[in-house]
Amino acid sequence: MKLYGSSNSGNCLKTRWVAELMELPFEWIEIDTFSGETRTAEFLSINPAGQVPVAVLNDGRMLAQSNAIMLHLADGSALVPRDAYDRAKMFEWLFWEQYSHEPAIAVRIARRHFLKTPDEQLDPALLTKGHAALARMEKQLAETHFLVGAALTLADIALFAYTRNAHLGGYDLASYPAVNAWLSRVAGELRRGGATTVEGMGTTTP
Repeated sequence: MKLYGSSNSGNCLKTRWVAELMELPFEWIEIDTFSGETRTAEFLSINPAGQVPVAVLNDGRMLAQSNAIMLHLADGSALVPRDAYDRAKMFEWLFWEQYSHEPAIAVRIARRHFLKTPDEQLDPALLTKGHAALARMEKQLAETHFLVGAALTLADIALFAYTRNAHLGGYDLASYPAVNAWLSRVAGELRRGGATTVEGMGTTTP
């Protein structure tokens, strides 16, 4: 299997972590999204949407979108709850992550940290929406160890990817003690499972 992605992208690292946890052999192909590599004819022949991550499976079939790739790789594993309700709650968090979390926190990280956009030039709504997302997570994680109860699921891996670097977007995680404790738990689970590149950028925590 080939995984095309950027090591600066939480969406891409999600797929790598799951492949590593599942002990699936894969080739990681680093793509520089900031230099236009996803717009080349060669890359567009793999994924016409011009986005990473992309998985090219052993039989040559292509699969895009981070959460879809994770679900495919982890199918039948403990990362996908067997209980129908718990599985639906995992999906709820996965959908919420892409709609209410990533568009604020990941976008602000990209613009502030990678593109070096001054804070005063950033859309203030991104900060407001990001804090609302972190507050939603804080509420849940004050009640449960992981987002869907007592065990790690794909929901945790999806939300961990960008939350661990939220400080780079200007979000003070000190205000979210339950989220901070959860970050450490998820990082520990990923490391024990053999996942690499778990550490956040520009920090030693978790």
